[in-house]
Amino acid sequence: MAGSGSAHDVAELDVVFHAVDGGDDVASRAPEMFEVGWPAYRRWYLRDGEEARPTYAECHRQLRRHLPELLPDYERLVDAVGGGDLEARFLSHWQPPPLFGACSLATWTNGSNLLVRNYDYPPQLCDATLLASRWGGTRVLGMSDCVLGLLDGVNEHGLSAAIAFGGRPVVGHGFGVGIIVRYVLQTAADVGEALAILDRVPVQVSYNIALVDCSGAAAIAYVAPDRAMAVSRLGVAGNRQGATEWTEHARFCATEEREAALAAAMAEEGMTASGLVATFLREPVYRPVDDAPWGTLYTGVYSCDLPSVDLVWPDETWRIGLDGFVGGRRARRLRVAVPPAEHIPVPAVAHGRPLLIV
Repeated sequence: MAGSGSAHDVAELDVVFHAVDGGDDVASRAPEMFEVGWPAYRRWYLRDGEEARPTYAECHRQLRRHLPELLPDYERLVDAVGGGDLEARFLSHWQPPPLFGACSLATWTNGSNLLVRNYDYPPQLCDATLLASRWGGTRVLGMSDCVLGLLDGVNEHGLSAAIAFGGRPVVGHGFGVGIIVRYVLQTAADVGEALAILDRVPVQVSYNIALVDCSGAAAIAYVAPDRAMAVSRLGVAGNRQGATEWTEHARFCATEEREAALAAAMAEEGMTASGLVATFLREPVYRPVDDAPWGTLYTGVYSCDLPSVDLVWPDETWRIGLDGFVGGRRARRLRVAVPPAEHIPVPAVAHGRPLLIV
């Protein structure tokens, strides 16, 4: 790491994206992923002290109540990683330390059925693993989040889902959104079924969840811990749920500018799917890392018709299909700012504690 002469240091970082076959059994490859990530996961999970995290009994009870079809996979994975109390609590995704990020979403159903997303996040914290699985009997292809969760994905029925932070500082009682996306893709076959799940499962932090299926149905669900789910048919979302409610965060991540650029692209006469994807690869929607602490790590273009995903960068596209899945890897070299803690923006305080963007 070399000093930059400013308020932060800059490091060259290789972010290696892997496409991995997780098999039919959650105990096949997922324990390896857990072992690699556990030191970092553990530091994050305990950042507020162990007493701030729920008990194993509470985690298990909430999984059984809200996500019962996932319980066998959860229990088998816990056993496969050693059956420890802390590990089991972490893998439940119930009441984790809250995270706030950025990201952009769009749904496209004009001639083809696509979900397009930019994933904006600190590169050091990205799992960077695209996982193909058939856990619970349903084939799913998606970007892993804390082993059992997903940031985005598509299933064998042609249903796709992806998340973006909803732009509200409220923290409630619920699951981290990643395990909810996993649950949706393992148990729902279309947008209607997915919305029914999102309407009943409690989420800890506000999120926008884009949904598209191969019939051409599309929606963006606004989920929150303190109010009922709302459904948007606008086709684009950044990091707010309609009106801006967290001005500091919106300004920090330029959510209004990103939404406006996407809405303008969608409304443009003659717009095509490839033209929409090109908008995701240009500022202000695309956020170059370029010596910054965070930025766009990948653009995901999920086809509900194939089903497949294109991981897209300005100079490369990597297509991975659910049918005939082939694993592989792609390395992306980034210059990343590594600021000391006091230089990481903290745009709000909740429950008397600062809530970090990362």
